[in-house]
Amino acid sequence: MRQLPAKDAFIIEGPAGDLEALLEAPADATPTGCAVVCHPHPVHGGAMTNKVTHTLARSFVGVGFATLRFNFRGVGKSAGAFDEGRGEVQDVRIVGLEEMWEALHRRFRDLKSILIPSRIAPG
Repeated sequence: MRQLPAKDAFIIEGPAGDLEALLEAPADATPTGCAVVCHPHPVHGGAMTNKVTHTLARSFVGVGFATLRFNFRGVGKSAGAFDEGRGEVQDVRIVGLEEMWEALHRRFRDLKSILIPSRIAPG
């Protein structure tokens, strides 16, 4: 029977305030890599708990990766408000590619890494 992933919910200081984050990893093994999975457009139902984002993250955990999901500004418990994509790019660039990678590698050193942006286009 497959075990549920180990979970660690935490807050990261983002450019517009705190960002809600969730790190998941295989419960029974050392991860072989790590991935940051970004959620779809917040105006169209995007959140780190969105079905697409959740499925991507769990798929990576299923093949041995640690995954990090986070809510962009104004989504869930993250501070701020939707910024028409400009601020969200800052969230990924500043936090996703610096602080979040650091959080992953602080816990899981020397792992392969991949960034997975998720996108849902309207209509």
